[in-house]
Amino acid sequence: MKKYIVVYIVAFISQFIDAKAQTKEPYNDKQNIAVVTEQEPFYPKGDWELYKYVLNEVKYSDEAKQKLIEGEVMLSFDVLPDSTISNTNVISGVCCGINEEVQRVVKALKFAPAMQNGIKMRMNVMMNFPVKAH
Repeated sequence: MKKYIVVYIVAFISQFIDAKAQTKEPYNDKQNIAVVTEQEPFYPKGDWELYKYVLNEVKYSDEAKQKLIEGEVMLSFDVLPDSTISNTNVISGVCCGINEEVQRVVKALKFAPAMQNGIKMRMNVMMNFPVKAH
């Protein structure tokens, strides 16, 4: 008899645990970081305009111009829910102050933030920016 009571209690408790697991709660991430999103961050005017803007706004040092430096600067940065950029880090790049210039230009941009369940989220982005001293 005691065995049946224990089985009944375990079955009764497991129903509540299972019901709690199936309850849909609003997405609530205390750090406000999305891992899988409905919408990734993006530059509203499109990638082509983004690359063109960065290429034209970077101020090349005299040394970079003399050496005709070109290549790619890979940046990691966070797009915040208010569309601003923070935590820019150079992953790989070129010389002569170009990496820092690309960071400066990108920090000033506004991106559309990531969205998860209709909520704007902070998300890290990694992008390559072509550069060519002219």
